[in-house]
Formats: sequence, C-alpha cells, structure tokens
Amino acid sequence: MKIITTICRIVVGLLFIFSGLIKANDTMGFSYKLTEYFEVFGTHFLVPAAVPLAMFICIFEVVLGVMLLMGARIKLTLWLLLLMIVFFTFLTFYSAYFNKVNSCGCFGDAIPLTPWQSFGKDVFLLVLIIVLFAGRQYINPLFNNTRLENAALVIVLLASTAFPIYTYNYMPVKDFRAYKIGTDMYKAMHPNVKFYYTLKNKKTGEQKEFDRWPENWDKDWDYVSNRTENMDKDVKEIIGFVMTNEYGENYTDEFLQKEGYKFMLVEYDLNKADKGVQGAINDFAAVCALNKIEFVGLTSSDSLTQLAFKKENNVQYPFYTNPDDVPLKTMIRSNPGLVLFKGPVVIDMWHYHSFPSFSDVKEKHFKK
Repeated sequence: MKIITTICRIVVGLLFIFSGLIKANDTMGFSYKLTEYFEVFGTHFLVPAAVPLAMFICIFEVVLGVMLLMGARIKLTLWLLLLMIVFFTFLTFYSAYFNKVNSCGCFGDAIPLTPWQSFGKDVFLLVLIIVLFAGRQYINPLFNNTRLENAALVIVLLASTAFPIYTYNYMPVKDFRAYKIGTDMYKAMHPNVKFYYTLKNKKTGEQKEFDRWPENWDKDWDYVSNRTENMDKDVKEIIGFVMTNEYGENYTDEFLQKEGYKFMLVEYDLNKADKGVQGAINDFAAVCALNKIEFVGLTSSDSLTQLAFKKENNVQYPFYTNPDDVPLKTMIRSNPGLVLFKGPVVIDMWHYHSFPSFSDVKEKHFKK
C-alpha cells in the first residue's frame, strides 16, 4: 500500500502542477474558456471575474500539487484536492453528456481534450485521490522543519502567482495556438485533408469506412457519415478566420498571398480595446504608410462601431471584419495586438503592453 500511495502521490501532484502551469501559460485563453462555462451554466454575473478566477485556479492547482509532493498539511491538501476534483468531474460530465462545451481547456491548447476524455481524466484522478485518502498514513512531509516548509510554500506561491500575471500582460511564454509565430496561415486554412466515408451495406447491414467512393456504391451501400483527416500532422488547421471589407468582399486570401511584410492590428472588440496605446498605433501606421508597408485593422465589431471608433481616435488605417470574435481572440491574446506577416507566415506579434516602435521592428526583421 505504501508503494501504491507513493505512486499515486507523485502522479496526482505532477498532474496538478502541469495542469496549473499549462493554463497559467495562457491566462487569457483559460479565462475565455471559463467565460464559455459561465455562459453555458447561466452564471453570466461571473464573466467580469473570469481573468482573476483563471489566475486563482492556476495558482491553486500548482500550490496543491506542490503541497502534495511535499507532504505539507496533508489532511487539508487531500480534502482540497478531493473537493476540487469532484467539482470538475461533475462539470466535465455535464459538459460531455449535454454536449455543452467542445473542449474543456484542462491542458489549454497544448493537449486538447474532448469533454469525454476530460471526464475520464477527472475520474482517473478521483480514483487516485481516494487511494491517497486510504493510504494517507504513508504520506510523510518532505521537511521536518515547519519554517523551512512554510518558506518553500511562500516561494511556490509567489512564483505561481507571478507567472499567470506575466502571461496575461505579455502573452504565452510557450505558444501552442494555431496562429503561433512561424505559422503559414494560408496553408493552415487550406490544409491537405483526406476524406473518409462510412457506408452501410444494404444486404448485410455491415458498416465500412472507405477512402474513396466504391464503384456504383449507391446500388450496394447507404451513406452513413464522413470525416476528414489532416495529412499535414504538424499543421494545426485554422477555421473561421476571414477578412471582409466594408462592402462585404472577402479580402482574406488576397491579404495572405501578398508578398513581403505587412501588419495586422487585431482588436476583437473595439469597445473593450485598450485606448491608451492608440496614439502609438496611429503613429506606427503612419510610418508604415510612408514606407509603403500595408497596415490593416481586423475586428469583430460592426461597421457603425468601426466608424465611431475611427472618428473618435483619428484612425486612418482600414478596418476589415471577421464577425466571429473567437478566431481573433485565439490569434492573439491582446486587445489590441499587433501581428507581423511576411507573405502568409506569422513572423512576430506584440501585446499592447509591449507595443513596438517601427525602428525596433525594422532593426529586428526588415534588415534580415
């Protein structure tokens, strides 16, 4: 029992630390996922608290994981672990059974899990935590000195608090998104996919999957379903990204296929965009115009909001629209956020807290 308890202790502790860190790496992304849950459960009043709650959960998971590995305050640690996993097991079961949320966000974009996979993961952790309760007498503290234990926990708490605050203000340290630096967006939007078709034999009732339509298939087979498989395993498919102008014309492929450097300022919601950096943005866009480098804005806000925003902030660069704000929130965790392209490839991106000068960008990229 002692060996089993030790194994469970290590697995649970490391999984909680990993889960907390991977979400803390993308604090804004996790807050968007929490917002989705709040809307599903009708708790819209919690939406304004999504960011601080996201940070708290990340910190809580990391600290609990470390406390378990250290054997610190083990009775309290085990009860908190149990309460947390019971809550999340219910949440993931509800989401999976009623098909409310497509991805739980447990491990962010690093390891996407379906709702049922997430539920299975939580059940697995629940079993391990129950084992820990049964063998808690075998969990000994790492430090015999209480002051040393407290000092270690304070350091862990400070570090696990600083990390999500940093990523919230300056974007993920390790980027797992489909729009990360180095992504060929045109290729990601037009992936090399293979189609598979599930057909049912009319005589035997047997269902079989084909990678091409059988000859005279309609005589012997009934169509059941189809699926696609991305043949470029290293490319995450981008869905829902579009740029339309004020006349509703699609500008997406034209923008991406233009050679050379160009900038895109992503502001998923103009009403929520930080206005303090707008002066620097206008100056940057003006220098781009002088250097004949394209600079455009992309937003999900409607045309009337765009007109009012441009007038209020003396904006001279053109705006394009993607009516769905999800791709824009995914593209860059900043509102506004600046993205540099070379052809269809994402070269660099900046949070508005670290908005660059044109000379800095020129020195870093244009002289290469």
